[in-house]
Amino acid sequence: METALIILLVIVSIALIAVVLLQSGKSSGLSGAISGGAEQLFGKQKARGMDLVLHRATIVLSVLFFVLTILVSYVFS
Repeated sequence: METALIILLVIVSIALIAVVLLQSGKSSGLSGAISGGAEQLFGKQKARGMDLVLHRATIVLSVLFFVLTILVSYVFS
């Protein structure tokens, strides 16, 4: 049981790292950092296509990562 949980945790961790690295940046350089917040707050741009899929995959994998981490800590204690 412990080995299976650890192997699953490692797979989810690698997948989470890969999904985060595949996402495109939200701003470009210093000008994006200054005006990026205003565009995101007041703009009506929504993520579409691959960005939306990667965003949802990041959420699912992060929740799965935390659940598996808690389970592993509970099993080994």
